Amino acid sequence: MDALPSYDDLPITPGAPAGSSWGLWGEEDRLGCLNLLTPERAKVAAALVQKGAVFALNLEYELPDPPVFGGRMVPQHEVLGEGGHDDVLTFNTQSSSQWDGFRHVQHPVHGHYNGVADADHGIQHWAARGLAGRAVLVDVARHRDIDASASDPITTDDLDATLAAQRTTLEAGDVLLVRTGWTAWYRSLDPERRTALPGQLRAPGLRPGRDMLRWLWDHHVAAVASDNPALEVWPPASHLTKEERDEIRAANDPERAPELFMHTALLPLLGMPIGELWDLDALASDCAADGVYVGLFTSAPLRVAGGVASPPNALVLK
Repeated sequence: MDALPSYDDLPITPGAPAGSSWGLWGEEDRLGCLNLLTPERAKVAAALVQKGAVFALNLEYELPDPPVFGGRMVPQHEVLGEGGHDDVLTFNTQSSSQWDGFRHVQHPVHGHYNGVADADHGIQHWAARGLAGRAVLVDVARHRDIDASASDPITTDDLDATLAAQRTTLEAGDVLLVRTGWTAWYRSLDPERRTALPGQLRAPGLRPGRDMLRWLWDHHVAAVASDNPALEVWPPASHLTKEERDEIRAANDPERAPELFMHTALLPLLGMPIGELWDLDALASDCAADGVYVGLFTSAPLRVAGGVASPPNALVLK
């Protein structure tokens, strides 16, 4: 834990894919970077709670409405019974605020994280452990102008500049929360524009590529989450020129897939959980008011065997 390899030193396990953390936490590991959420770090994070402010990071279950990615069902809620009630929720775990689990995306050549079979992964491994540690908000949307309706890529320089402006330092094992301003923008849309969004989605997000992967890994964050639909800029590869996209695709090299879409490295190679569509606005307002951008982070994913994803049920306490 105290001597984690740099990104350029990966892999440490003979025969593991390039740029992967496979074997770092054991051959059967299913937690990846969540292993960095140690009891010692949870204890330190708990001491950050000074004023008792609590910030829930789940969006409303119904939002976005309709889901911004086509094919994901509209959530349904049915109240049953008279005099006393039960209710039934039916929803896609990735229609609203979510953790992407390690089953969600595999590498085009190497499969799922740590070489573990698809069916042997599942969100229940995270849920049974429980997630707690130090949260760090990087409020890029407050630091520079971002067009939330456009494919505006956020670079490593943007992250560094925002952290410097906030006077915030990342530590190993932090849960990184990146605010792009997308959810605030979405809430400003009228119903007609929300309905049209799935067919024309453009969104800001992290700029994919080795530089970003190196930055995230070398800061040794336990997980990275954001308030936009895909963490990364959307559509995939929109951060590149046509010539760059054509060159990568013409090379027909699956190892270059993360240059177009970083999910194919974050989840299956580095074992770094991804959070999307988190509600960071109230937390951001409080951080801007008191100048404190860190807090105690907790998350209780749904304990579903074989689960691909889950609402985060995440809180930050300050």
